Amino acid sequence: MLDRVGYNRTIGWAAAGTALCFTLAAPSTGVSAATAVPPGAAATQQLVLTMANNEVTAALHKDHYAYTSKERSDRTGGHLWTEKVVETNAGKIRFLLAEDGQPLSPDREAQERGRLAAIVEDPGGFAKKSQMVKDDEAHARQLLTLLPNAFLFSEPHDENGYMRIDFRPNPAYQTQSMEERVMHAMSGTMLVDPRAVRLREIQGRLPQDVTIGFGLLATIRAGSSFATTRDSFGQPDWKTTMVNTDVNGKAIFFKSIARKEHAEHADFVRVDNNLSVAQAVAIAEQP
Repeated sequence: MLDRVGYNRTIGWAAAGTALCFTLAAPSTGVSAATAVPPGAAATQQLVLTMANNEVTAALHKDHYAYTSKERSDRTGGHLWTEKVVETNAGKIRFLLAEDGQPLSPDREAQERGRLAAIVEDPGGFAKKSQMVKDDEAHARQLLTLLPNAFLFSEPHDENGYMRIDFRPNPAYQTQSMEERVMHAMSGTMLVDPRAVRLREIQGRLPQDVTIGFGLLATIRAGSSFATTRDSFGQPDWKTTMVNTDVNGKAIFFKSIARKEHAEHADFVRVDNNLSVAQAVAIAEQP
């Protein structure tokens, strides 16, 4: 049975082997002299910086939810998995409900319940496995602080009530790590909610191959792309409702994030932020 712990779904960019995980980060310190932008672009850059910092603030007060996930990815072996997901401080509890639109057989369902029972018996082990994902997320969150400096932005324009901003690499920016190099090579677009100044949607694509360490550490092929859509459930809660990742290549970092993935999340319901693993399993197993 495939492991359903080692995977990441938060708001997303994934970098170098996936899409660039675009979640929360430590507040940016602003624009350095080395990457200063023309005055005409400063307002857009400040808007992006404000959006990034708003994501940081929201992360300090984010609530937990239960929801339904429909995913087809490397993690699911190419099958369409329908899962009940419950967020906890220790990680996300997942209960498989159906595969390729068909309910589980009695034996398969028994296996699922046995897997969850084992998690309840060893919540520390579950938290440790989940921490591997959290570490990848924390690594990726640091990249968000680079966004205002590493990219040049188009002037915002209205798109169905959101501000659309296109982005492309800032040639003046000097990358400092492997992850930055991949992130910096991407071009794309984002939608920003003008009222909350929060990220609604982001899409990115690599226009050309990116190789690191002569291809030994990473080779990400041109055309690799990601897209993430988020919906507001009231401040500060914005949740990912769609993820589409298609990355062709290989990388030795961010191992836990799928390279090919399409997922849709729906039926969000607030749960207690301090649920124990056992309580989350009980919710996941509810009809």
